[in-house]
Amino acid sequence: MTQQHTIAEPERVNIVGAWVHRTTMQQAVDHIARSLEAGAGGWVVTPNLDILHKLTHDPEFAKLVEPSTLRLADGMPLVWASKLAGTPLPERVAGSDLVWNICQRAATDNRSVYLLGGDEGIAEKAKAVLETKYEGLRVAGTHCPPFGFENSDEEMNTIFKSLEDAMPDIVLVALGCPKQERLIDKLRTRFPSTWFLGIGISLSFVTGDVQRAPAWCRKLGLEWAHRLLQEPKRLAHRYLVIGIPFGIKVLTASLTARFRGKPAHT
Repeated sequence: MTQQHTIAEPERVNIVGAWVHRTTMQQAVDHIARSLEAGAGGWVVTPNLDILHKLTHDPEFAKLVEPSTLRLADGMPLVWASKLAGTPLPERVAGSDLVWNICQRAATDNRSVYLLGGDEGIAEKAKAVLETKYEGLRVAGTHCPPFGFENSDEEMNTIFKSLEDAMPDIVLVALGCPKQERLIDKLRTRFPSTWFLGIGISLSFVTGDVQRAPAWCRKLGLEWAHRLLQEPKRLAHRYLVIGIPFGIKVLTASLTARFRGKPAHT
């Protein structure tokens, strides 16, 4: 058995009562690679505005993800809030970008990747895309759990057995929040040398089944508007009723906290 060593945690930055790590994409990928080299696994959570809302308004969810190893700011409002508070994050580290970067590094380091989740057939399509793009990438397996899998011992055992057979170094879990976080919490103790990354809808971005917002739109923090136009019925409440008002509160609280010299809270 490989002896595990602790890799230094990046600095934490407080955003309205929740923390994220001060890190760049390259630093995050390097952290994962060094941990794997040391025989240690981990758990990546990528808070955007929606997940930040859960972290600050849902104590059960906040407790669930507290043990996460890397918490990356996936959302320009978080970057803006950190700057307003006087504790600037260096950049946005989006989960949908992390997928490409970690697969590229896995190919270079001869690490295996497993794709777990996505709509039916998406993981297999993503496997083909990623293996074509990154020569030498080893996708050790794919699995799309059926709806309601979390309530079925048989389906959960299928996931455990599949991962035990594949023994991947990195698992990309594309089930959406908080379902993917709940599953990762169960998996991480059984596979302590594996890294689990919660990536939401990102496999559908890889395959092109869902179009990601243009770069200029992402830079301006308007990716949510692009997604809303694609799925208005599903996302209207999340973005218009919760997201925009909460985003304004986050930015206002962060700026106010800077002048008061106290941590911001919404």
